Amino acid sequence: MLSLKNKRKRNNTVIPGFGLSMGITITMLSLIVLIPLCSVLLTLSDTTFAGFWQNITDEQTMATYKVSFSCALIAAVINVSFGILLAWILTRYQFPLKSLLDGLIELPFALPTAVAGIALTTLYSDKGWIGALFDKIDVKISYTTIGITIAMVFIGIPFVVRSIQPVLEKLDPQFEEAATVLGASRFRIFCKVILPEILPAALTGFGLAFARAIGEYGSVVFIAGNIPYKTQITPLIIMSKLEQFNYAAATSIALVMILFAFVILFGINVLQAAINKVARGS
Repeated sequence: MLSLKNKRKRNNTVIPGFGLSMGITITMLSLIVLIPLCSVLLTLSDTTFAGFWQNITDEQTMATYKVSFSCALIAAVINVSFGILLAWILTRYQFPLKSLLDGLIELPFALPTAVAGIALTTLYSDKGWIGALFDKIDVKISYTTIGITIAMVFIGIPFVVRSIQPVLEKLDPQFEEAATVLGASRFRIFCKVILPEILPAALTGFGLAFARAIGEYGSVVFIAGNIPYKTQITPLIIMSKLEQFNYAAATSIALVMILFAFVILFGINVLQAAINKVARGS
């Protein structure tokens, strides 16, 4: 009787057949993710470890790591801070053109990265609308790490907002009202009631924005100026190696970027699991 009930339950699933569904999933995952990643390792099969180490620790390459990772980290922190505020406004307030603002959040996803890069460079150049204002106080934005960070903020903000927004929508306002009745300040309510709920989602948005920023090319390369040892980003040096037909060096640097992005996402997932475990225990 129990086996018959389980059989009926399996037959009533929306997608028929676990084996077929899993097979399609693994096939698509292999074609899109696993096989391309394996091709990177295959390209390096003829490269010795000494050659690989020399390629990834070259002085110019190390300078690009510093620029890409530092700017991406700063941009991700800004995105989390600004993204929480923006998600809060979109979920808790009603105002004119709210739908338009909500739609503009996803503009970096739809806008071609080269178009975004040219627009940002024009806007923040010495003769641009915003860049000209800062130029009067001798602050340059385009062709500096400041400009790189702004471009990374632009392409990373949707990840943070779209990660936090659903959590805030499901968060019951009664918890905040109860804390207010008990005499808690707004800051204490945020730290004790709201922040624990949105922290896992904020970490997800941070990790996605950080990983996207370190690998971004189109929207960053124009505003960066590509000055060696100063504003040259890692994706650009990979392209330069490819144009020089130095596939071993380009692939070696690309592998470092892949591993770093994987470590970021894996670390964020582990931290999320730990936070959720602590929350359930309390």
